[in-house]
Amino acid sequence: MASQHRKPRPAGTRVAGIRTPALATAALTSVALLSQTATAAPSTDDKPSVEEVEKKVDDLYRQAETATEKYNAAKEKTTKQRKQVDTLLDDVAQRAQKLNDAREELGSYAAAQYRTGASAPDTATFLLADTPQDYFDQTQLMGRVTERQKGAVDDYFADQAETMKKRQEAAESLQTLTDSQNDLRTAKATVQKKLSSARTLLSQLTAEEKARLAAIEERKRQEAARKAAELAELQQKAAAEAAAQQESSDASGSTGSTGTDTSSSSPSPSPSPSTDSSYATKAEKALTFARAQIGKPYVWGATGPDSYDCSGLTQAAWKAAGVTLPRVTYDQVNAGTTVSLSSAQPGDLVFFYADVTHVGIYIGNGMMIHAPKPGTYVREESIYYDGESSIHSVVRPA
Repeated sequence: MASQHRKPRPAGTRVAGIRTPALATAALTSVALLSQTATAAPSTDDKPSVEEVEKKVDDLYRQAETATEKYNAAKEKTTKQRKQVDTLLDDVAQRAQKLNDAREELGSYAAAQYRTGASAPDTATFLLADTPQDYFDQTQLMGRVTERQKGAVDDYFADQAETMKKRQEAAESLQTLTDSQNDLRTAKATVQKKLSSARTLLSQLTAEEKARLAAIEERKRQEAARKAAELAELQQKAAAEAAAQQESSDASGSTGSTGTDTSSSSPSPSPSPSTDSSYATKAEKALTFARAQIGKPYVWGATGPDSYDCSGLTQAAWKAAGVTLPRVTYDQVNAGTTVSLSSAQPGDLVFFYADVTHVGIYIGNGMMIHAPKPGTYVREESIYYDGESSIHSVVRPA
C-alpha cells in the first residue's frame, strides 16, 4: 500500500547517477556555446592589437616621408624647368619683335620701290631710266638690297621656328613635371588619410592599451640610448688611442731630431679629417643653428624658418655654416665624403633606410638633431631611434 502513495519523480531528475536526455542536451549546448565564445574572444570586434597599431602607424609615417622627399625633388625640378620656360618665352618675344620690325622695314621698302618704280616690270624700268647705265646700276643695287633683306627675314623665321620648338619642348616637359607633382600630391593626400586613420585607432585605445604602447616605446628608447652609449664609448676610446699614438709619434720625432741638423728632421704628419679644424668650425655653426630649431614642428616640404622636414632642416643648418646642400636626401647623401659610423663627428649627416628617406645631424655620443616625422617636433635623439639596421650611411658634407 505504501507504493500506491509514492509520488511520481519529476522529469529531469537523476536516476542511478545518469543525467536525463533533457539535462544532457542542455549541458552539451552550454559547453558548445562556451567553446565558441572562448574561441572567438580574441577577435570579437576584429580590433588590431597595440603592436599592430604601432607597426601600422610607423609604416605610414615611413611612407609619408618617402612621398615627401619625392615631392620635394619634383617641386625643385619643376621650379628650375619653369625658369627655363620663362627664359625661352622671353627669347621668343624678343625674336618676334625683331621680326615685326623687319617686316615693317620691308613693307616701307616695298612701298618705296612702288613709288620709285623699282617694282615695275624690267621693260618699263628700262624705258623709264634716264640712261641704260642708270638702269643696270639700279637693278644691281636693288638686287643686293633685296637679297640682304630676304636673308635677314629668313634668319628671323628660322630663329623663331627654333625658339618655338624649344618652347614647345619646355612646355611639354613642364606639363609632365606638373602632372607628376599632382600625382605626388595625390599620393601624399592618400598617405595623410591613412595617417589619420591610424591616429584614430590610437585614440580609441583603452587606458591599459595606451600604457602598453607607452611601455613599448619606452623600451625602444632605452635600447636606442644603450646603443648610443656604446658608440660614444667606442669613439672616446678610439680618440684616446689616436691621441696617445700622436703623442708617442711627436715624442719619438723630438728624440730622433736631438743633435741633428733640423733640415733632416722628418716632416710633421699631415692633418687627418678627424683633426680638421676648418670642418669643426663649420660643423659648430651648423649645430648651433640646428639646436636653435629644437621644438619647431615637422611639416612635410618645409624648409624653415618656422617648421622643417628632415632634409629641409639639414639644408638650412649647413647653409648657416656657409655650405650649400641639395634639397632632398637622395642628393644630400652624395654631397660629401662617406665615413664609417665609428668615425662620425659632430656635424656629419646620418642617413636612414635603404631608400635614403630620412636624415639627421650628428651631435656626438651617438645622438643627433632631426625632424622626425609628422606630428612631432625637431629634437635630439639617439641615431638608433629606429634600430641599428635603419642606419644607411654617414656623410661629411664639408
